[in-house]
Order: sequence, then C-alpha cells, then structure tokens
Amino acid sequence: MNRLTILGSGFAVANQNQENSYLLFQGSNRVVLIDCGNNPVGKMQRIGVSIIEVTDLVLTHAHADHMGTLPLLLMDMWLMKRTTELNIYGLKYTLDKAKSLLSVFDWEKWANMFKVNFVEVSDEGIQKVIDDQVRIFTGPVLHLIPTVGVRIEIPETGKTLVYSCDGEPCENLDKLAAGATVLLQETAGPGKGHTSAEEAGKNAARAGASELIFIHYPADANESTLVQEAASYFEGKIKIGKDLMYFE
Repeated sequence: MNRLTILGSGFAVANQNQENSYLLFQGSNRVVLIDCGNNPVGKMQRIGVSIIEVTDLVLTHAHADHMGTLPLLLMDMWLMKRTTELNIYGLKYTLDKAKSLLSVFDWEKWANMFKVNFVEVSDEGIQKVIDDQVRIFTGPVLHLIPTVGVRIEIPETGKTLVYSCDGEPCENLDKLAAGATVLLQETAGPGKGHTSAEEAGKNAARAGASELIFIHYPADANESTLVQEAASYFEGKIKIGKDLMYFE
C-alpha cells in the first residue's frame, strides 16, 4: 500500500468537522506521520492504523497546531507498550522546541521508554530524509518561523505527493512541488507567512501539478470562491481537502 491520508485539514483553530492539519503516509515498509494534529490516536483508529505502527514522525514546524500534542502522542505509544524506535525529523529549531516541550513531562524517565531518534534536517535546499521503497524529502519554506514542506516520491507508481505546509510562495516550495501528482497547499489566506487561493493556483501552475488540494484553510471560507480563485491560474483538478480524504 502507498496511501497518503489527510488526518486533519483545518486551520489553526480546529472545529467539529476538521482537526488541525496533519497527514499520514502508509508505505510498504514505513508509516510516516507528518505533524501531530489534535487526536492522532483516534483519527488513525478510524482508518485502521495503530500509532504503534508509526515508524517516523516529521515535524514541519514548532507551532502548537502542528506539534502541540507531541507529549501525549509519545505517552500513548509508551502506554501501549511500544518497544520499537521512533525517528523524529525536523529542523534544529523545531527539534529544540520539541525536546523542551517533552521535558516538561520528564519523558526520558518513563519506565521502559522506547528509544526516540531526533534527526535534524537541513535548513538549506531540498534534502532526502527517507529512502526505503519511497523517497521522502524536506525543504525549508517561507513561514513566520523555520518550517519545512514535504515531498513524497513513490517509484512503484510514479506518483509524487507534496505538502506545502504553512508558508507563502517561495522558490524552495516551487522546487519541492515540481511535477507533483498532488499538491496539498495551505490556503490560510493572503499575507505574511501564508498563501491565498489565488497564490495556490499560481503555485500549482508553476509546479506543473496534476491536482491541487486545499488544506489548512479557515472553516468559514467560501469553498466555491476558493476554487474559482485558484482556477483562474491553474487548469488542473482542484479540490477542497477534508479530514480522511486520501490519495494512492
């Protein structure tokens, strides 16, 4: 199986229909969680996956809506008797914040705690961080704090799935998104550190993407208007991302 599921599609303020934005990739050898969202345990149960199966966690940046539940995620894994190692990837800035957050709960003193490997990713250019039947890359994007976007290449199917994460249009995002089969683009709105629907359409067009999916958009946004604004610049398929939508 090679499947990317939107566990949460919402803005920084979640709602009854949308959790904060986070994703799960299921491959043959890897189960990769991208950010933590609100309730990864419950959301993953809904698609038949246990958090124990997660092999890797990519933290895109140190904002609460993306990694605020990290201590609870690790505690739940520990309470469920996880024994295998967990790799956590992120920029140095992000990992430092993650370690500080975890230290509040003295996590390293938990009895029989499984090993956690913190893997620092580059803040310059595109870097391959996983190469195991699928190839996963990170690259810095332009947000309010240090942040990375994520690119997933699946040689078996020839598909490329790209998550912009939070950020405004920038050269590195163009490189990450180049030739994407699916571009999951944050659409929080115009302004510093974020992207409007119009800009999302331009991003997808520059990338030569086949399909554009909006994610991390305000709950009160007019979905038809978002699509129309992007369609002025992008001729491919455009959809509004929803929780539990998936791509194979």
